[in-house]
Amino acid sequence: MSYKIFVDGQEGTTGLQIHEYLARRTDVEVLKIDSARRKDPAERKRLINESDVTFLCLPDEAAKESASLAENSDACLIDTSTAHRVNPAWAYGLPELAKDQRQKIRASKRIANPGCHATAFVLAVKPLVASGLLPADTRLAASSITGYSGGGKKMIEDYNGPKRGISPRPYALPLVHKHLPEMCAYTGLTVSPIFQPIVGSFYKGLTVTVYLDPKQFTRPAAPGEVQKLLADYYAGERFVRVAPVDLERNTEGGFFNVEGCNDTNYADLFVFGNDDRMVLMSRLDNLGKGASGAAVQAMNVHLGIEESLGLL
Repeated sequence: MSYKIFVDGQEGTTGLQIHEYLARRTDVEVLKIDSARRKDPAERKRLINESDVTFLCLPDEAAKESASLAENSDACLIDTSTAHRVNPAWAYGLPELAKDQRQKIRASKRIANPGCHATAFVLAVKPLVASGLLPADTRLAASSITGYSGGGKKMIEDYNGPKRGISPRPYALPLVHKHLPEMCAYTGLTVSPIFQPIVGSFYKGLTVTVYLDPKQFTRPAAPGEVQKLLADYYAGERFVRVAPVDLERNTEGGFFNVEGCNDTNYADLFVFGNDDRMVLMSRLDNLGKGASGAAVQAMNVHLGIEESLGLL
C-alpha cells in the first residue's frame, strides 16, 4: 500500500530531514508543492486534504493556520512546532512514553511531535516519577547542550560563518524555555524544573543532564538501582537504550560524547555518580529522535506499519 505524504514547510531544517527519511522508502508518495505557491493557503489546503499524513514543519502560528485548513477527517497531521504539544486533543508523539501511548498515536489524527530537549528530559525522568521513586513535586535542575542545527537556518548560517568555532553559549536564561510545559506534562512533575540549555559549535547532537540528590528519593536507591528502573521501563523498546553503570565503557577517557547518537533515531540513557549524588544523561540526535526521526516514527505508528521503517 502507498501512502500520500505532504510536508508543509519542506524547506526548513526539519522538513528537509523528513524528506531524506522518506526518500529511502517505496511505500510513500511525497506530494510536492511548487516553490512559488508554498505560501498559498488554497494550494496548501488542497495538499493537506489530499494526503494521508501531513507534517507541519512551521513556526507555531503558521502551524495553527495550517491545522485549520484540514477538513478531510481521514488526513492525519503531525505538528513539529510547539503549538499543540500540551493540547489534550493532540496525541503526544513519543511512543515510548507509556504502555498505552502507541494506541493513542495510532487512534489520533492529530499528533504533536515532541521537542528535542523535552524528549531527552522526559525519557530520563518519567520512569522515576511513574515508579514513585521521585516525588512529583520535586524541583529538579537540568542542563542541555545541543548542536547549532536546532536553531534552524539562521543559526546554521551564523555558525557556518561569523560564529564558526565560537565557545558554547548558554541561552534561555530567564528560565522560561518553551519546552518546559511538556517537560512537566509528560513526566508527571508538578513543579517546573530549573532548565538551562547551551548551544555548542557542533552541527548536531544533544545531551540533557538531570541532577539528582538521592535525598529527594522516596526510598534509598544507588546508581545501579536507578539504572535498573530505567532499563525495566524501556525493556523491549527499539529506540531507547539504557547503558549499564560503567564509567569506562560510557565515556572516552572520562569524557562524554554528546554526538554519540548522531545520524540515528536512538536515545541513550546513562546514570553516573554515587550513592550521595548522581546525574542522568539522556543523549539523542536533535534532528533525529529530537525532531524528524521522531516525526517519521510517529507516522509509522499511526499508520500501523513497522515502526522502524526508514529509520534504521
